Amino acid sequence: MPGPLAGIRVLDLSSVVMGPWATHVLAEYGADVILVEPPAGDVMRRAGASRHPGMGASFMHGARNKRSVVLDLKQDAARDALLALAATADVFVHNIRHAAMERLRLAYADVVRANPRIVYASLVGYGHGGPYSARPTYDDLIQGASGLAATFAMAGDEPRYVPMLVVDRTAGIAAAGAILAALVERGRTGAGQSLEVPMFETMVELVLADHLGGASFVPPEGDVGYARILAANRRPYRTTDGYVCVLLYNEAHWERFFTLSGEGDTYAANPVLHDRAVRTARYDDAYGEVARVVATQSSAHWLGALAAADIPVMPLHDIASLERDPHLLATGFFAETTHPTEGRLQTLGTPASFGAHAPPPRGPAPRLGEHSREILREAGLSDAGIDALAASGGTT
Repeated sequence: MPGPLAGIRVLDLSSVVMGPWATHVLAEYGADVILVEPPAGDVMRRAGASRHPGMGASFMHGARNKRSVVLDLKQDAARDALLALAATADVFVHNIRHAAMERLRLAYADVVRANPRIVYASLVGYGHGGPYSARPTYDDLIQGASGLAATFAMAGDEPRYVPMLVVDRTAGIAAAGAILAALVERGRTGAGQSLEVPMFETMVELVLADHLGGASFVPPEGDVGYARILAANRRPYRTTDGYVCVLLYNEAHWERFFTLSGEGDTYAANPVLHDRAVRTARYDDAYGEVARVVATQSSAHWLGALAAADIPVMPLHDIASLERDPHLLATGFFAETTHPTEGRLQTLGTPASFGAHAPPPRGPAPRLGEHSREILREAGLSDAGIDALAASGGTT
């Protein structure tokens, strides 16, 4: 089956991670996503491990099921070709600053003249109207500015960045949701619209939803910060031979854990463990007791005993051990494919499924400009026109 977004065409002028991840979600659901790349290609083509130039691992994970057309948008003929493509599209995505889009004459007012039904999505660092609006931004900067990096200090560590591109990918998922909402509205009204998704505000909302705490009230009704998830001892617990992840969430979990560990008397005697009100005020002490007990047995012991007792427990995976996880193997999350130029690859599954209509992968990550000619023909350009554009360097 072609997927729930079959028939939706997306022009993707974005680069790096946030925008490409948003359109990755749409492509996985069946949309026809066209990467509009400059002659040098998306910078992520050159990031990380690769077998051949321009086909880096991170790029290939985000670009599967997409097609690539090269257009040098500084040339009028290439811009005209893009607007011809826009006339055939449902969604136009970019993460270029507004001033630059205006210089290219590709702002919403320009694109909507080519297609009044277009959903024009601007993926930006900071929302318009504030003093940060024109600034460039990156994942690390937003982790710091949003308060995310500081939560490590609130938990007793030093401020630090989460060691993945958590902002780019989270904001990309948010952008995909906003685009889908705009398409639903267009289905009701027939009209497209311009929308903006900022990285900064997206992450501030997520951080404060957990940690605004007492400051949610006016006047404040307590401190900021969610005490349980800021506890220094809220971390994977060391065992005799590794680590496990355990969460005692309800009262039954707490009592059952200490009972099966042979420490029922400790549980009964210590209000930090058995009295929810005391435990809430002293979560770090409570988790410290859990850590002490877990350290007495092996990881295999706890994974078996706690799962049998219906106490939430999971292994602490590293990147290598994820590839051997029995659940991921059973659900077919990993698959090996053969790319036309890059050879054998390990691909990652689409987390969402749609029953019997789950969209299968429609194609591997494209080489730079692999589909330029077929896409430009779809936009109505003649072969002679495409040849002339290629001769000027406007496409490849």
